Amino acid sequence: MKTSRSASAVVAVLAVTSLLATVLQTLTIPLVPKLPALLDTSPTNASWVVTITLLTGAITTPVSGRLGDLYGKRRVLLLIMGAVITGTVISACTSSLWPMVIGRALQGVAAGVIPLALGLVRDQLPPERVGGAMALMSATLGLGGAGGIPLAGVVAENFDWHLLFVGSAGLGLLCTIWLAVAVSESPGHARGHFDVTGTIGLTVGLTLLLLPIVNGAQWGWGNTRTIGSGAMAILVLLGWARHQLRIDAPLVDLRVTARRPVLMANLATIATGFAIFAMFFVFPQLLQAPRSTGYGFGQSLVESGLVLVPNGLVALLLTPLAARTIRRYGPRMAMIAAAVLIGAGYLHVLLRTDSVADIIFASALIGAGAGISTAATAKLISDSVPMTETASANGVNALMRSMGSATGAALLTVILAHATLHVGPASLPSEAGLRTAFLVGIGAAVTSLICVALIPPARASVSPVPHASPLGDGDGDGGGGGEVATLPVDLAGK
Repeated sequence: MKTSRSASAVVAVLAVTSLLATVLQTLTIPLVPKLPALLDTSPTNASWVVTITLLTGAITTPVSGRLGDLYGKRRVLLLIMGAVITGTVISACTSSLWPMVIGRALQGVAAGVIPLALGLVRDQLPPERVGGAMALMSATLGLGGAGGIPLAGVVAENFDWHLLFVGSAGLGLLCTIWLAVAVSESPGHARGHFDVTGTIGLTVGLTLLLLPIVNGAQWGWGNTRTIGSGAMAILVLLGWARHQLRIDAPLVDLRVTARRPVLMANLATIATGFAIFAMFFVFPQLLQAPRSTGYGFGQSLVESGLVLVPNGLVALLLTPLAARTIRRYGPRMAMIAAAVLIGAGYLHVLLRTDSVADIIFASALIGAGAGISTAATAKLISDSVPMTETASANGVNALMRSMGSATGAALLTVILAHATLHVGPASLPSEAGLRTAFLVGIGAAVTSLICVALIPPARASVSPVPHASPLGDGDGDGGGGGEVATLPVDLAGK
């Protein structure tokens, strides 16, 4: 068992590495309007700079989890960081489309960091610190998503945009060295071999599925490519599922994934991912819209990005509360509370958008819900599967979050494209379109709440948090049903 100080070092490096992985996902958002000019290409081709990261991230999450379970989570994590650094260097050295697409594809592999990091937390920390560590890591994920946009905006507006990738490559190298020094390999690996056929099937199926979701608005929802890709995706994924059920060592153990707690948690994650993405997609458009629209605030890219920073900060600051909530009431009740917070955030912004403070308050509520949801979901899934399946199970859950985000992008694009107003030469979303988007966010939160409600309650009661320490230091039950002790993490090792 690791000492308190070495365990704190493990949590710190995994949290920082996960933070970098989420920043990479939002790194190019401020550049989207400028990409055609920067890369001397058409808007359609430039969209691949964003799309390819989503595709490789969605594919990598379950694959990295399975590889980690088979061959060692630390080893696979270091290999992923090597690929990410390589891709970031490629992006930093080019102003051409296809090298940039290749670089961004390799950066998308960073999504595989998250399930591996969560698996390492469970493997290497004392049971009483696992929940707190997961809550802290979940909060850093939210902080990375919220903080990456204004940070990238500042760099893009004031410096050479290539510096975004130069800095990311340097941080990636530092994280890799820190990982190699601070993290040891987890004991015990899953038996079996890596399912190459299943990996190819999943890659083809997800590619065919995500392409029409991401590009449907551009292609046309009734277009042959859109319909054909969707139909082929269903056929390929059905064949992939049949293959997974027939072999002894599948890429994704669908029998484990089909367990009711895991299945409902994954369905709730799709809805939650949808709701969280809706905030990042819609709120900046509301903030950046000119005041002449009657609803906008006329903010710059950097200003609107800064408004969303409290979203991540609240998730980080609420880490102790998230851990205590999971510890006292179990991950299922924490997930219910998270869905309520996310829905409340959208309800507030639906009813009141008189000032920027209203947007900040709504985004903070959504951020609080997102942080609690991610930590509680990871805890529930980790407690519901064998230890050797932890990384792959969390990888599937991360895939569900990516699918929710991609679906959110497609649906919200359609909603806002069909509800526009014109301000000079610009075509902007109408206030009615934005309100519809907020209603969709509420609907996603309600969907998540229903899915969580269908998770069977824990059979064993959870011992209360002792009152001797404000952070809680009691023993917990390490039994099933998601009810194990979960305490906040003290990075100082105290």
